[in-house]
Amino acid sequence: MAAPNEITVPQLLRLIGTPQAPVVIDIRIDPDFEADPFLIPGAIRHPHDDIEGLKHRLNGRACVILCQKGLKLSQGLAAWLRNDGLAAEYLKGGMFAWRDHEGAPRIPAGKRPDPVAGSTLWVTRHRPKIDRVACPWLIRRFVDPEARFLFVAPAEVAGVAERFGATPFDMEDVFWSHRGPNCTFDTMLDEFQLRTEALDRLATVVRGADTNRHDLAPEAAGLLALSVGLSRQYRDDHQQLNAGMALYDALYRWARDGQGESHDWPADRRP
Repeated sequence: MAAPNEITVPQLLRLIGTPQAPVVIDIRIDPDFEADPFLIPGAIRHPHDDIEGLKHRLNGRACVILCQKGLKLSQGLAAWLRNDGLAAEYLKGGMFAWRDHEGAPRIPAGKRPDPVAGSTLWVTRHRPKIDRVACPWLIRRFVDPEARFLFVAPAEVAGVAERFGATPFDMEDVFWSHRGPNCTFDTMLDEFQLRTEALDRLATVVRGADTNRHDLAPEAAGLLALSVGLSRQYRDDHQQLNAGMALYDALYRWARDGQGESHDWPADRRP
């Protein structure tokens, strides 16, 4: 019988990438992390003995504690947090169990930009559409849930990146950008090793909408229409991004387990 405070790899895998995902806290000691420098998507590294700092960082959010094998470190810290009133579980089997589970993606830690004031900081052109909303969604849901985004005039992106230590994306002649026929969303999937069936399906729609290739997926034209509508609805780029997060949350769930559903009228009509 499973312990009431543990979560299994398949259970956590279903939550990763959704708004309901808990904060994954990686507390592996440095030698263990250095021997296997990969992260569960969305995981945050934190020292196991900085409990007050972790509580401040969580700010009441539910979390899953991860150590190497799911033993003393993660079980002890999860128990401590629960004692202090937080919703905390530990990952059964730890990183070893996640690593050995088929289809569970792991992000190379070295691919994440260095944090700026506690989280990754990104910069791109203002008035975001399609790729410049899809990429922040991917980063916050799978790479760094605390990531921040700066939207500035196109001519100022390079200067802002230099002055503030931000990582530029979806701009010409930067690392995180289009490559050949693929868009920046594709680049991030490749570099972060997030090529899952659902994200690949979503990437095809994003690529079709972002590069005017609606023949790639029938949903691409709809995504373009919704993206243009969002940009006309919001003057503030961050309000637009927040609205776009909900849009891509829905697209991800469609791509993961809803693409086979159709709709017709009358409702009881059969093919």
